[in-house]
Amino acid sequence: MSVIFRIEVERETDGRRLAEAVGLPGVLAYGATDDEAIARVQALTLRVVADRHEGGYRDRGEVRSDEHR
Repeated sequence: MSVIFRIEVERETDGRRLAEAVGLPGVLAYGATDDEAIARVQALTLRVVADRHEGGYRDRGEVRSDEHR
């Protein structure tokens, strides 16, 4: 199974770039360049998805699977 997350990058007023993994609330990362921000948010996305998988979260990651037993 593969999941694709869209990454959006915005330029902040101070020149930094802010990348966001759309569909994963709170998964944001800053970088000095687009490439740096994207690399950081990709790494963070992988950690979040892995943590959710190991923790037994459902697809949206909002409810733990053992809470409905």
